[in-house]
Amino acid sequence: MRAFLLLSLFALSGLAWGEACVVHSQAERLDVKVCQQNRSIPPNLFRTGFCQPQLQGQKVAVEFVEQCPMGSFGVCRNATVGGTLYKQDVHYYGVASDATYLKPFCEKQSRGVWMAR
Repeated sequence: MRAFLLLSLFALSGLAWGEACVVHSQAERLDVKVCQQNRSIPPNLFRTGFCQPQLQGQKVAVEFVEQCPMGSFGVCRNATVGGTLYKQDVHYYGVASDATYLKPFCEKQSRGVWMAR
């Protein structure tokens, strides 16, 4: 009964549980991997819109996972998405020096909280 109550409260809070997508994009001199952990985006919209980037000239692979994998160098927590009220955590993998650009973008543009790993 307690587990049912906790799951019900979680569902009513509007938060997605166990829903993330790893987006890996590659181009000639570009190799980027991020993971978007859903916080409040409706599940269908998250899967069909937010996890389906249209990146011209890049090879893009998307994998749906229960949660973002370990090993990110930074996370933008509670990032707002595209001027909406939807929230997600964005995990960044690869070159840690990219945090120089990602941290200000996270805090100013996405109104999130940057957390270095």
